[in-house]
Amino acid sequence: MNRPTQSIEFTFNSQKYSAIPGQSIAAALFQANQHVLRKTRMDGEERSIFCGIGICWDCVVTVDGVINQRSCIIEVVDGMVVTS
Repeated sequence: MNRPTQSIEFTFNSQKYSAIPGQSIAAALFQANQHVLRKTRMDGEERSIFCGIGICWDCVVTVDGVINQRSCIIEVVDGMVVTS
């Protein structure tokens, strides 16, 4: 299997991560062993990728200031800023 040699960088909660072009935010974070994407408001329970196809909304994050973005279906862009 040929892996892309090019990578792009983005930040998640002020930490830098690398991604392969075309990769979703959730996939790039999961690959980097960052499994917690957010915590629930009421109980502070950790949430991660659940469905992986944008149906469940468990993986919502803020992307470049826009809230409630499903990280499993949004492609990483170089310089993107993502927060829980």
